[in-house]
Amino acid sequence: MAEETGAQRAYRAPCPGCGAPVEFRSAQSAFAVCPFCQSTVVREGETLARIGKMAELFDDFSPLQLFAAGRVDGQPFTLVGRLQYSYPGGRWTEWIAALDGERTGLLSEDNGAFVFSLPVELQQPVAPAADMRVGATTAVNGQTYTVASNEQVTLVSAQGELPRLPDLGKPFAAVELRNDQGQVLSLDCDTQPPGAYLGRAVRLEDLQLTGLREESTKDEKGRSFACPNCGAPVAVNLADSKSITCGHCHSIIDVSQGIGGELKHAEQDDPVRPLIALGSVGTLQGVKWQVVGFQHRMGQEPGDDEEFGWNEYLLYNRKRGFSFLVDAEDGWSMVAPTTGAPSMAESGNTAKYLGKSYQQQYAYNAETTYVAGEFYWQVERGQKTFNRDFANGNALLSMERSANELTWSSGSKMDSAAVAAAFKLDANKDMFKRADAAPLSAASSMGCGTIILIIVVIFILLIILSTCSTRSGGSSSSRSSGGSYGGYSSGGSHK
Repeated sequence: MAEETGAQRAYRAPCPGCGAPVEFRSAQSAFAVCPFCQSTVVREGETLARIGKMAELFDDFSPLQLFAAGRVDGQPFTLVGRLQYSYPGGRWTEWIAALDGERTGLLSEDNGAFVFSLPVELQQPVAPAADMRVGATTAVNGQTYTVASNEQVTLVSAQGELPRLPDLGKPFAAVELRNDQGQVLSLDCDTQPPGAYLGRAVRLEDLQLTGLREESTKDEKGRSFACPNCGAPVAVNLADSKSITCGHCHSIIDVSQGIGGELKHAEQDDPVRPLIALGSVGTLQGVKWQVVGFQHRMGQEPGDDEEFGWNEYLLYNRKRGFSFLVDAEDGWSMVAPTTGAPSMAESGNTAKYLGKSYQQQYAYNAETTYVAGEFYWQVERGQKTFNRDFANGNALLSMERSANELTWSSGSKMDSAAVAAAFKLDANKDMFKRADAAPLSAASSMGCGTIILIIVVIFILLIILSTCSTRSGGSSSSRSSGGSYGGYSSGGSHK
């Protein structure tokens, strides 16, 4: 049966598996999943044919759900379908958005945030997925992109109506390319030529969404289980969690494949006590954030034996997604994953993103040594990456590279007192002070006479050092081990 719905023609017919009504709201939808018996059906003219059965959905407790509606770039859309994929780092979800009956877009997860993408036609053939090396640059439709990830993925379940349907359980390559304009190009290589979608970052609050899933829905089922190491109860609170730590024995537990089966875990010793407790809520940059994860990391510059450490707090806001509050020797900063990929000079000394140039400050190998809380990627103790940190005044940019993924984050430096105040820890603000705040705090407590005396002493020391240097005829070099302000371990990507 067909009926007119606004500007488009909806279609409804009985499911060939159970007889329940299956509805197609978008003219672009060729497949659907019966909400009653999970039959996968294909639309052939005015009839439906059953082609299989879909696996149960993995409940990700997302605020999104079918038939939630919103607006993007002034155009209304409705979420009519959902695809769930798995890859070695866990799972992610793509929501099918029907825009005007003639077009469908994708609202997808992207490093704890969201990207809205539209289909794009490839004007010339692209390189095979096997030849797209992470970190390499390539041109697509006249635009230069950096290969950000290249993973083998598998469709595991689906819901609603779908414009395309990869073979269930059959792995295929999914490649993501990003550019310095903040865009992400996704290539689904289950077809030839690949399906291509071009997107940009969006905030759920800016999409004016209605019909979102109520937060109380999480409490109806809950996701709690016994720790596989010590048996203590562990509760999963976040929609995107792929790793969580036991609060009793500190084991890291992999929940990327769900909690119904055998859970992998790794024990860790020597817990590090964070300054800001897990679960704390604070207002930073006008947004209320909750601390949901914590990790301690160590860095080492290539060819140098000296190590330096820093802490990262994973922050969560239901509408904004995730950000990182970084505590390093050279100060506090707040950063978030970028949707695009900055263009970096071949030497690595400079990077450019959204029209702004940055100078490299540090280049180093990084390792995660301790974690606590929940994470939207599959975090592991001992994870290693190669990082580059850049700066332009207070603006920060950081690159992190692993074998299969290249991620960038951007943000800005923060005053230590503002961080303490945000989490109502003013009484402990002295514990938040770092090297960047030392000169200001010291000068504020000194009189003019003290400052003049210090200047005279420094002047005399400079004369002595200059004399010694002239006599020895040698030279000296220095390096800073002040730590990182942008490193983070983002195992989850849009694909």
